[in-house]
Amino acid sequence: MFFKDAGELKQVLGGFFEKATLDKEFAKNFARSKILIRFNYSEPELSITLDMTDGENIFITYNDREKKPEVDMDMKADTAHKFWLGKLNLTMAITRKLMVVKGSVPRVLSFIPVLQPTYQMYRDYLKEIGREDLIEVD
Repeated sequence: MFFKDAGELKQVLGGFFEKATLDKEFAKNFARSKILIRFNYSEPELSITLDMTDGENIFITYNDREKKPEVDMDMKADTAHKFWLGKLNLTMAITRKLMVVKGSVPRVLSFIPVLQPTYQMYRDYLKEIGREDLIEVD
């Protein structure tokens, strides 16, 4: 496991999402989807909800069970980490059930072009927070 507990996972993946929302171009492209998506991570347990329903902003909440997402994505935290590093193909991960999508799979797959620049953003973020140890993984 790359993350020892939910706090560390929130710091790394949650912090990355929060940082990515500050990139105006990325945020604009991603928010245009007008989707409410929840990522449910296991090992350790944490959920991160991205609410882009207004089409302009990305609102992030943690362990939020109040909002009803259009798409729920279940995966191990290590799977998510490998994905954001660009080491795991989204379509293959869904096909192999490493990521389980509840909701519209085509909507999830439509994000692929928007996500390309985030792989380098994630690596840069890991360096920024002093977690280079998380970059070189198999």
